[in-house]
Amino acid sequence: MSTGSPKVANSSLVASDRRSSTMLSGRFVRMIVAVTLMIVLFTISSFAATVSAKRYSRNSRSVAEKDSAKKKMSRLKRSRGKIARSKSKSKKRRSSRRKRYYERFTAKSFVNDDQTAADITAGEDPVVRAAAVEALGNMNGTIVAIDPNSGRILAMVNQKLALSDGAQPCSTIKVAVALAALSENIVTKDTKVSLGKYWKMDMTQALAHSNNAYFEVLGRKLGFEKVSHYAHQFGLGELAGWNIDGEHLGVFPQQELASKLGGVGKMCSFGESISLTPLQLGALMAAISNGGTLYYLQHPTSAEEVANFQPKVKRYLDIAPIIPEISEGMSGTVHYGTGRLVRSNFREEEVLGKTGTCSKDGTRFGWFASYANTQYGRIVTVVFLQGGRPTFGPKAAEITGRMYRNLYDNSFFAATTPTTPVRSTAGASAVGAPQ
Repeated sequence: MSTGSPKVANSSLVASDRRSSTMLSGRFVRMIVAVTLMIVLFTISSFAATVSAKRYSRNSRSVAEKDSAKKKMSRLKRSRGKIARSKSKSKKRRSSRRKRYYERFTAKSFVNDDQTAADITAGEDPVVRAAAVEALGNMNGTIVAIDPNSGRILAMVNQKLALSDGAQPCSTIKVAVALAALSENIVTKDTKVSLGKYWKMDMTQALAHSNNAYFEVLGRKLGFEKVSHYAHQFGLGELAGWNIDGEHLGVFPQQELASKLGGVGKMCSFGESISLTPLQLGALMAAISNGGTLYYLQHPTSAEEVANFQPKVKRYLDIAPIIPEISEGMSGTVHYGTGRLVRSNFREEEVLGKTGTCSKDGTRFGWFASYANTQYGRIVTVVFLQGGRPTFGPKAAEITGRMYRNLYDNSFFAATTPTTPVRSTAGASAVGAPQ
């Protein structure tokens, strides 16, 4: 008995071989596909790497700047260079300014000893002296108080310094220069003087703010000869006192300051090469206060001299019409200018004045000359300080305010009766100059 047909068996074997062949063929195809994919991926990554390398290559054309951009970048580089150089120069200028500002001073602004110990006080007004001594304190300086209607020195604190050779007047010289310029009709108080392309100033502003450029212009317009003439008329370079022991002349030079040092302009703005004493400045301020009478200053040294006191006129100054021209500037000095520290202590009465600050040979000078213009009379005060950095004109103004405060609190102004000077008919001088 047969188990099966031979055809059927062969048929099964063939089908089995075909399935094996199909499976092998599928595996081969998958291997081919996998290899192909790997090759494609490798090719793509290589291409991407190549593209990336080319894109960021320094030599790639895609990042090359246009000529216009290159020019613009070049201009920016040059501009940055100029800015950097400008900043460097500006920094150097600021540095140099700082170096100039920090001037080295060797003098002391304060004293430990009693600088009034040698003063002769028997003929002085005790109220005025006490007010001056308290106001000065331990500052290295002097205060001179004057009755402008007689020339009597009411108090002279630290007489050794007050009667010394004097010192550079600094900006207080501007008062004399202003009077000279007004006398010569070079300006009026309202004349706008050009100080630059876009900068002009009148006399009131220049006095109040102590503008150096303004007074340099006036000095050059006047010239040295006229400046010298008026300076001597106003008492510079000569004794201000009448037989006051120990008084010095001060100095007004016979020749103009060298042009390389600033010439007459510097003389009229800073008082360069001039030496002024507190008495000389006080006598001029008294003449402005009383309308033009330049008295010899007298310092009584006993009660008998006070009882027999007689004013002595040196000369009459033709300044009465122009005093109002400078008064506004001197008032402005106290109200809003360089001397406004007066008002930190005293506001009750009108004060007119002028500050001065400068230095020489390691010593700084601070000046303030003023007069209190009250309904009960006037008093002229000159404060002169010398020392280091704490010494300057506004400080002298502050001390003056303290002194006026002390006088006011002691009813000095209410108790003062002004005297009227009697003009001599004998000429310019009522008495001859002391030898």
